[in-house]
Amino acid sequence: MRIAAYTVTIIIPSSQSLKDKRRIIKSIKDRLRVKYNIAIAEVDGQDLWQRSTLAIVSVSNDEAFLNSVFSTIRGEIENLVPGHIAEEHLEIL
Repeated sequence: MRIAAYTVTIIIPSSQSLKDKRRIIKSIKDRLRVKYNIAIAEVDGQDLWQRSTLAIVSVSNDEAFLNSVFSTIRGEIENLVPGHIAEEHLEIL
């Protein structure tokens, strides 16, 4: 069994308030959770307007599958976020 943990820090320059940011982050979390059957949570930057760190976890018996899924998730985040990815880290245990 393989466990993949992916953390990604997103910069959202178009956000003008915490309400804007939370709406964007909720939309991303809901879409990714349904589409990829993953666990996802905002783990840092909850009180910042334009920055958020998400932690995403998935389990599989195939490491190549996990790499593929998280590569796809990264692309999806880039398409969904009106900003950019500042940092990211993928760890497979």
